[in-house]
Amino acid sequence: MRDSVTPNRDEADHQNADSLDSSFLSGANATFIAEMSEAWRQNPRGVDASWARYFEQLDALDEIEEKGPSWGNGSSRVVGAIDPEASIKAVAAAHKSNGNLNAGNMRAATLDSLRAVMLIRAYRIRGHLLAQLDPLALEEPELHPELDPETYGFGEDDWDRPIFINYVLGLETATLREIIDVLRKTYCGTIGVEFMHIQDPAQKAWIQERIEAIGNRTDFTIKGKQAIYERLVDAEEFERYLHKKYTGTKRFGMDGAEAVIPAIEQILKRGNQLGLGEAVIGMAHRGRLNVLHNVLSKPFRAIISEFLGNPANPEDVGGSGDVKYHMGASADRVFDNSPVHLSLAPNPSHLEIVDPVVVGRVRAKQQQRDDHDRTEVLGILLHGDAAFAGQGVVGETFAFSDLRGYRTGGTIHIIVNNQIGFTTSPSYSRSSPYPTDVAKMVMAPIFHVNGDDPEAVVHTARIAIEFRQAFNTDVVIDMFCYRRFGHNEGDEPAFTQPLMYKAIGQHPSTRDIYAQKLISEGVFDKAGAQKVIDDRIKHLDEEFEAGTSYRPNKADWLEGMWSGMRTAHGDVRRGETAVDIDVLRKLGVDMNKVPDHMRINSKLTRILKARADNIEKGSGIDWSTAELLAFGTLMLEGNPVRLSGQDSCRGTFSQRHSVLVDQDTEERFAPLAYLADDQAPFEVIDSPLSEASVMGFEYGFSQAEPNALVMWEAQFGDFANGAQVVVDQFISSGEAKWLRMSALVLLLPHGYEGQGPEHSSARLERYLQLCAEDNMQVVNCTTPANYFHVLRRQLKRDFRKPLVVMTPKSLLRHKACVSDLAEMASGTSFHRVLDERDTKVKHGKVKRIVMCSGKVYYDLAAARDEAKAWDIEILRLEQLYPFPTKAVIEALEAVPNAKIIWCQEEPKNMGGWTFVRDFIEEAMEQAGSKQSRPIYAGRAAAASPATGSLSRHKLEQQTLVDDALGFDKQSGRAAAE
Repeated sequence: MRDSVTPNRDEADHQNADSLDSSFLSGANATFIAEMSEAWRQNPRGVDASWARYFEQLDALDEIEEKGPSWGNGSSRVVGAIDPEASIKAVAAAHKSNGNLNAGNMRAATLDSLRAVMLIRAYRIRGHLLAQLDPLALEEPELHPELDPETYGFGEDDWDRPIFINYVLGLETATLREIIDVLRKTYCGTIGVEFMHIQDPAQKAWIQERIEAIGNRTDFTIKGKQAIYERLVDAEEFERYLHKKYTGTKRFGMDGAEAVIPAIEQILKRGNQLGLGEAVIGMAHRGRLNVLHNVLSKPFRAIISEFLGNPANPEDVGGSGDVKYHMGASADRVFDNSPVHLSLAPNPSHLEIVDPVVVGRVRAKQQQRDDHDRTEVLGILLHGDAAFAGQGVVGETFAFSDLRGYRTGGTIHIIVNNQIGFTTSPSYSRSSPYPTDVAKMVMAPIFHVNGDDPEAVVHTARIAIEFRQAFNTDVVIDMFCYRRFGHNEGDEPAFTQPLMYKAIGQHPSTRDIYAQKLISEGVFDKAGAQKVIDDRIKHLDEEFEAGTSYRPNKADWLEGMWSGMRTAHGDVRRGETAVDIDVLRKLGVDMNKVPDHMRINSKLTRILKARADNIEKGSGIDWSTAELLAFGTLMLEGNPVRLSGQDSCRGTFSQRHSVLVDQDTEERFAPLAYLADDQAPFEVIDSPLSEASVMGFEYGFSQAEPNALVMWEAQFGDFANGAQVVVDQFISSGEAKWLRMSALVLLLPHGYEGQGPEHSSARLERYLQLCAEDNMQVVNCTTPANYFHVLRRQLKRDFRKPLVVMTPKSLLRHKACVSDLAEMASGTSFHRVLDERDTKVKHGKVKRIVMCSGKVYYDLAAARDEAKAWDIEILRLEQLYPFPTKAVIEALEAVPNAKIIWCQEEPKNMGGWTFVRDFIEEAMEQAGSKQSRPIYAGRAAAASPATGSLSRHKLEQQTLVDDALGFDKQSGRAAAE
């Protein structure tokens, strides 16, 4: 077969002299090269520089055939290129002695070079497919056709003929055998590299030169090898010790993946040399205890205490706690006399959901450090292979990579590739050969590495951090390993993967394999290698004894940036949220200024003028104006403000306009960012079209920066459904489980205006169902002033709580939904309950009290006022949780005979009803009300949040208003009590 494809050497020379059509160029690559040649002739700059040189060379050879050779002094060192003159010199030198210098020889040599470089390029692209990555060697890699020299026309007789390759692979001239040997060592050893998908030439050249110059191996010193071995011993003995002491107890150990520990150590050590001062680590449960101990230096005695059933924190701290393999920690490590602060983010069992949280924390810490180069703070994420490929939040997090409001200078991703997901084999859990293909969306380099070669693992870790620091992009390390036990230590994995676990049962540990290697190299003798193990076991024995009586003396929280914070206290909790009215007036001028050179939309000009005028006269302050006043005053007081969402700059309802856009140039200008030279930063960002990752990012940011007002805004409130896991497992329970406060604000547009089922409801009931133990705040404000105060309240107390705000839609422009500037000025604050003592209502003498929350108040008030039913008072619950029991009791005590109604727009099984009714009933009892339980007025229980018919919506709305007010539907007058 080979002979029929590849002509002999003399025949090839003759064919090349006459025609290229019957040469290699007419083989498997003919069509491709023909297309490239045509593209080059149409536009020489339109093809890669190396291809341009190839075609220039072939033209040059045609010219030489007619005129004879002429030499030049230039010599190209472009990676992967063939220099025509250098090639001709090489051919001339080879044939000078026998006078065999002719165009045919030169063409043959050129084609040899071309074919060799194409083969080299193929190995750069696909060499990883032949890499020896699986420690268990369950499957042998198959030779890809593009890695077979025969594909390029090389025959058996061509292996030892010198080929000029112009310093590619560091070689000027080499035989095919030598080229293949170098390629296999570089790209097909225990490291496989995917980098040719990267479009940035500098990044691609950096990796190519970095690995080819040293054959993709690091020659570690004896001390370096000893350090790697010691870290492996630390990792393995940690797991073995716990397995022996607590057989069958869940710990989700790192058994089989121990090389992760020296890899992280190398990232931190080398990163520190390159300017790294802090790292935030995120990971799921597998290996977490090992990382806590061997990376973050959590005392082994503390871990033993938790295995004995003791809490991780002192009893008096409170909180529900969490299982030990979900907990986080922080520590300071020193590398070469330079400190690196480490924090491991707590994470629930939802595996990858911690990814955006970590990236958000990194962004906040970079802002705190003024780390504009983004080299001082690094995110490190550890993933499982099945989760990395399977969970969409991974791709959503990668999407942050180069976005202005979210970039962090790159995250290092380490995939602990156990080649299984619980009981699911890779062929059932992904459609690609690797779990890493999602990383190609941001052109991240990917290093696949055999976890049983710890030197290769540490080598790739070193390259990863160097690349990240050089180019500020994500890097992926895919460490192939195995899971020595089942999904947990009490599991039987042979039920579903018998062959894999038969191989694992016979497979020595990474530490054993490396120990034998070091003994053979003379780095250790057998006794020396064993002494490292014995010393470690002795230390663990001592710590185990100490763990039986260990008690934590402090909780790992309210330190660093959180110093000075306390647990929530008091009842009213208003904080000092008022602002001097002169400050507000000046802010009203400054935040509505437009630079002279900008031409903004004429409609927006009117909006800005109206805002400024209303602030000046002190009345008619609408929702968005009050919001901007809250933002501006906080920044003037030194608090950063960060708001992100899919349309946050303008606002979904064209209400905010916090960023102005020049109508001619599209230059963007945010007035709030330029109020004063010493103000805090203002960030408002139109986010990617994602909910889970963006909300997770902002939650992470708020965890790291307690002094910033951090907000995530849903385009419509129901969009938050897509981020429910962040709400459930972080926002609502993070403080109770992990002692981690957050002041994140969720802005969720909510209100029934006939827009159908999807965009009416923000699912208020879901947030209320999560409320307990003072874990967060849920408000449904009805006045701009109250919204102003509730935003400022977030930062004007000595504790932090998440805040969920049901924000309005139609009320954004409702004539009645306005406030006076004085309601935000000195002496004012947030009101959890609003009564009607300043209206015509007979406050304290009414016969009917309608309690409600949010937009429905305006429908109720309009109908009541039209009927002049002044013996009906509408009591607004501006805050639903923590429930304002004291304020409600005070309102009800004055009218014990009044009928008490709860009115809501939402169906009976949604909204606030099922949550507030017990609180209202208790308040009624304490207030001495004759009525025992509140009466419900609202839509009937329903499967869908709202109707899609506008006419039906209006009928339902009118009915619930009439029911709440006790109006006779025919007469429109108040019914008899």
